[in-house]
Amino acid sequence: MLQANEIQQRFNTIQQAIGQASQACSAERNLPSELRDCIQRLDRQSDLAQEAIQSRDEMRIRKVVDDLEQLGDRAKQVCGSDAKLTPQMKNAVLRVHDELSELKHQLH
Repeated sequence: MLQANEIQQRFNTIQQAIGQASQACSAERNLPSELRDCIQRLDRQSDLAQEAIQSRDEMRIRKVVDDLEQLGDRAKQVCGSDAKLTPQMKNAVLRVHDELSELKHQLH
């Protein structure tokens, strides 16, 4: 397992990516409601993940990162099925997904 400070650094990057996706979401006009919901849920869940990371409970951290990664997977699927999204929106979602996937694999 990664050291606590490494997990925190990785998660800070993930929170930045989620913030960028959230901003892109606000700027997007014809965003599918499912994608908007996924991004909002990622934003809310990232607060829970931060609490888990601060608790240093490895099982809790893995669980919350797994949950976030599933939301990231779903957001990526919605992006792939909607060709009308802007490149900025797609890139933001893909970055969130990739960052979460990488952290998940490092934790397992």
